[in-house]
Amino acid sequence: MRNYEIIYIIAPSVDENGVKEKIERYNNVLTTNGAEIEKVEEMGKRRLAYEINDLNDGYYVLVHTKAEPAATQEFDRLIKIDDNVIRHLIVNNEE
Repeated sequence: MRNYEIIYIIAPSVDENGVKEKIERYNNVLTTNGAEIEKVEEMGKRRLAYEINDLNDGYYVLVHTKAEPAATQEFDRLIKIDDNVIRHLIVNNEE
C-alpha cells in the first residue's frame, strides 16, 4: 500500500450537514476499496487563492491515507462527478 494525501474543496453553498455527509461518503469510498484512513483534517471554510466558477470560498478537507492505486482511482472517478466539489488533488506521499 502507498501513502497518499488527498485534498478536496467543497462548495460553500453546501450546508454543515451536507459537508459532513460528503466527508463520510468519500471516506467510505476509500475504505470499501481497501484503503486505511490515517487522519482526516477538516480545515474549515477558507478563502480561495483565486475565483473558481464565481466562488471565492470553499470548505477544505485533507485526508491522509494508505491505499492501493485502485482505491484512489475510484475516489477520483466519483469525486469528478460531484458538482459540489470545486477542486481535488491526490498526491502520492512516498519518501
